[in-house]
Amino acid sequence: MTVAAALVAVAAGALTFAIAATVFSHHSANHDEGVYLTQAALLLGGQLEFHAGPLADAFHPWFFIEDGGRLYPKYNPVPAATFAASMWLFGEPRVTLAAVAAGNAALVYLLGSQTFGRRAGLAASVLFAASPMAIATSSAFLPYAPTTFFNLVFAVAYLRGIRDRSLAAAGVAGVAIGIAFFSRPYTAVLFAAPFIAHALWRVGAAVRRFGAETGRSTPRAFAALGRRALALDRSGELPGPIRRQGLTALFGVLFVGVTLAYNARMTGSPLVFPYQEFAPMDGPGFGERRILGHSVEYTLELALESNGYALAEIATRWFVAGPLGTALAVGGVAAALWGWLADGDVGGLVGRTSGGAARVADGGDVDESSGAPAPSDSPAFRRTAAALLAGVAGSVVVGNLYFWGTHNALADLSDPTDGLASLFGPFYHFDLLVPLAVFGGLGVAVGWRGLTAARERLAARGVSPAVTRVALAVVVVSAVAVAGVAAVDAASEPIDRNAAVGEKLEAAYAPIDETTFEDGLVFLPTPYGEWQNHPFQYLRNGPGLDGDVVYALERDPVENFAVLDAYPDRTLYRYAYHGVWGVSPEAHVVPKLEALDRRSGSTIDPETTVGVPDRVARAQVRVDPRRGAPGGPDHVSYTVSDPGESLAVDWAVTPSGARLPGSESGAGGNASEPVPFDPDGDVIAVTVTLVDPEGATYTYRQEVTVRVTDDGERVEAVWPPERSTCRLVTECGNEGTYLPDEPDTHPEWVVFETDAEASDE
Repeated sequence: MTVAAALVAVAAGALTFAIAATVFSHHSANHDEGVYLTQAALLLGGQLEFHAGPLADAFHPWFFIEDGGRLYPKYNPVPAATFAASMWLFGEPRVTLAAVAAGNAALVYLLGSQTFGRRAGLAASVLFAASPMAIATSSAFLPYAPTTFFNLVFAVAYLRGIRDRSLAAAGVAGVAIGIAFFSRPYTAVLFAAPFIAHALWRVGAAVRRFGAETGRSTPRAFAALGRRALALDRSGELPGPIRRQGLTALFGVLFVGVTLAYNARMTGSPLVFPYQEFAPMDGPGFGERRILGHSVEYTLELALESNGYALAEIATRWFVAGPLGTALAVGGVAAALWGWLADGDVGGLVGRTSGGAARVADGGDVDESSGAPAPSDSPAFRRTAAALLAGVAGSVVVGNLYFWGTHNALADLSDPTDGLASLFGPFYHFDLLVPLAVFGGLGVAVGWRGLTAARERLAARGVSPAVTRVALAVVVVSAVAVAGVAAVDAASEPIDRNAAVGEKLEAAYAPIDETTFEDGLVFLPTPYGEWQNHPFQYLRNGPGLDGDVVYALERDPVENFAVLDAYPDRTLYRYAYHGVWGVSPEAHVVPKLEALDRRSGSTIDPETTVGVPDRVARAQVRVDPRRGAPGGPDHVSYTVSDPGESLAVDWAVTPSGARLPGSESGAGGNASEPVPFDPDGDVIAVTVTLVDPEGATYTYRQEVTVRVTDDGERVEAVWPPERSTCRLVTECGNEGTYLPDEPDTHPEWVVFETDAEASDE
């Protein structure tokens, strides 16, 4: 059975690695992945934050807090540290994903075995590992599976500490739940709540027994034991439960202290978590909840609606085999209740007997139902373990009502294919998979026991062994086939949706993947605002903001020039795309990576040639700076009638402004006058708008970033300009990005060529 469980764990790890390397090769639609991987790189570099100084806005990653040139993440570093470990050891963070998935499957086996026997534990491991939410979430660089790993270590070690009277196991439990708290405090508290209640109950019972044995009242007994714990009284040992639960609590509290120390280091206050510093209204609670520009009045009614929908999604889509798997879990709960009501144990239902002879409890361990000395693996212990698992289910469900994250992840409650939950499931309920899998494992074990009993009854009635084996084989094969088809069907839908996102991202990043960078500096667009890794989380900076390639945000021209000045010797690129970037997997874009250079001189003389289709009546040429400067016109323009098959436009940029020296061939009064621009940095737009007799237009637009040098005698430009072509409007952003090598993105007659010479006169 142990070998089979090991195979399940290895299979879970291998599947996770394969999905991570293929479906999520360029990461997912959840941009938290970029946060954790950036944080992991920082940790490997011996840093907790970026030190970007005055360029912080140009390098500001998604979900990072800016504090005086310092950039640090809103998330605690434990998940990132697990990714950093495999980056350091193997150069591949996906190894952590595989190890965590395998570890979770193995730990669920141990937990199920402790509670209901090895057969139930093996089935529980399979049910957990095959659940769509476990498959999808474990394959991405997200914190939920790693935190569950530490929660599971805690649960297994805590129960081992009770069963085996082991101080070492109790200490491991404390360390594990402390790390889980450091990882995701609220998640760890919800998981540990039933165990904390149980520990307090056991300690209270031990204090009362000690008081009864020594003739002390409970308060006096508690005080006496407290003196022993502090070594002020060496007259006797502490009772076993107090020693073990105290050790668990001690290590857990130590890591709470580590968490508070981390808070103090990052935010300046031990009681202010980084996520609170980023968005003070983003934590648990009702009323107004807000993060960045998104807010909602989170009421109990909305919480019940959202979480009810999430639970329904888990029951029908995100637990293994959908409704069939949920039915197994419900059946397991019913079997456990039936066994306990019938004879106080489920051993008879699963063909299990108590493990080993009873050992007299040391230091006060007793059967928690009768008060008698407890064996190491008794019905009372198994009832306790099952009750704690049921408590985890309750605390996770109830606790998540108090947090609005589930509501956000679901997006549209009427559409199961919308929001991040459509790709990963209601991941804030990830720990709910544990009790579902364990009770589902009991359901499988009870079913198997029922088949074994049926075989025995058939044999007792004289049915031939061959017929019995065939009949049972048909039942088992049918059940496995139905369950397998249901499991594959449930898992394939979210994987297919994530695969569609992956295909979109792979196409979008193709120019990056095809380029070998050496001291590169790449400017990135900002479709979702001035955030790095939102959406382009695949394009991340190293901890020193250096290396073979550095990514900077395309922003205000003054700020862009500040970045260029800070990296004067790098090869420059601009990443752009044609289309509209959106969350839908169908919202594909056509990318390009364009090499840039800096041109300077007393005059920059560009020439632009554009193609003209038939039936164009006139063309209007216009130059206007984005900012401009006082003391002159805000634009210049001229009109060309009957431009022919192509139109060449000469324009010039000097420290005094931009002008159209070729305007004499067209109509327009002020076209040859210079248009002043902001000398510190500006964007000059040059447009050629073609107009047909019915008034429809087609515009060639180019925007060049320029500034005047400090001596005021020269002008500097980033070349080539950003080019776009637009129907009916003169500006259409990325939707009209010109891609000369992609003819399907524009009409066949479109020609858009531009070049410039810089000269000193």
